[in-house]
Amino acid sequence: MKRRAFLAVLAATLAGAGVWKLLGRSRPSHAGPGGFRLETVASGLDHPWSFAFLPDGRMLVTEREGRLRVVSADGALSSPVEGLPEVSAVGQGGLLDVVLHPQFSSNRLVYMSFSEPRDGGNATSVMRGTLSEDTRRLEGVEVIFRQQPAFDGGHHFGSRLVFDRAGALFVTTGDRNRLRDLVQQTDNHIGKIIRITDDGGIPEDNPKPEGWLPEIWSVGHRNIQGATLHPDTGEYWTVEHGSRGGDELNRPQGGRNYGWPVISYGKEYSGGQIGEGTAKDGMEQPVHYWDPSIAPSGMVFYTGDKYPDWQSDLFVGALVQKHVARLTLEGGKVVNEERLFDGEARFRDVRQGPDGYLYLLTDEGAPDGRVLRVVSAD
Repeated sequence: MKRRAFLAVLAATLAGAGVWKLLGRSRPSHAGPGGFRLETVASGLDHPWSFAFLPDGRMLVTEREGRLRVVSADGALSSPVEGLPEVSAVGQGGLLDVVLHPQFSSNRLVYMSFSEPRDGGNATSVMRGTLSEDTRRLEGVEVIFRQQPAFDGGHHFGSRLVFDRAGALFVTTGDRNRLRDLVQQTDNHIGKIIRITDDGGIPEDNPKPEGWLPEIWSVGHRNIQGATLHPDTGEYWTVEHGSRGGDELNRPQGGRNYGWPVISYGKEYSGGQIGEGTAKDGMEQPVHYWDPSIAPSGMVFYTGDKYPDWQSDLFVGALVQKHVARLTLEGGKVVNEERLFDGEARFRDVRQGPDGYLYLLTDEGAPDGRVLRVVSAD
């Protein structure tokens, strides 16, 4: 009798929030967004990957095939901006992230990451150029970073770009799916976070562990496709794809090792174990992880005034599970997770607009790629 009672209590616990407490993780809520809906701002895009707001409210939007578009306030798409170099639009590769220089209003510099065709294959690179006053052309384009080595493949390019408060540029790279053996080595750019100056140089305050290339910030990453700064602390936060489970939210510190592929909370796609388990001395633990995988993409901390209940929450797009994850943090830890717009689309990027609204980018081919705005349902 006692055994049956114990099993009943255990089953109820596992069916409820208790299982997440036992795992040391928050339980995701599948509730709807409660009073909000998605409004289409622009459509007709072909696999858009990222977007950035110009000072006048228009947007620059990258399309993976290699086109940069200007989206006007009424949602009209420009012709492709001229002057971009050739991209290797294969698999997950192509024209990827886009950010403006912190002093864009005076220098008009635009930065983009892309998979660059190279001898031996392709690899993640970062270009910069000056956007013409009529926004029709990118001028003086130069490549300021090239991931080494190149590899003939179409996966795991990483590619999120974030300027920190010191004006240095963080660049994420991936493990290229088949170059895991290079991730823990520090003489290459495979599975690393890179930190460079705005012209591609080495910041003086970069970490300097022995044997590391001077541009490397941290090592042990699989494929980071989301990154942002915390609005209060200025700390750098990222999300990266795991394998079968094990997607991670991290707060990467300079000179640290984040474990891939030695430790992971995911499994091989075949079901086998990855590396040595989930923890090892000298390797960092994630702030939060997802199992099963959500395939995290762009991310942003919300600081606007349009959704008072969402102040300081972290929003992460999900590709495979087709939602936007709203994460509530306390003391640097995730204490609650809610799924917004569940099943609506593959959300590739999430940004806060200068008007205080959240904007989302869907990962669909033409003509279905869209820019969406989160607005009140009233």
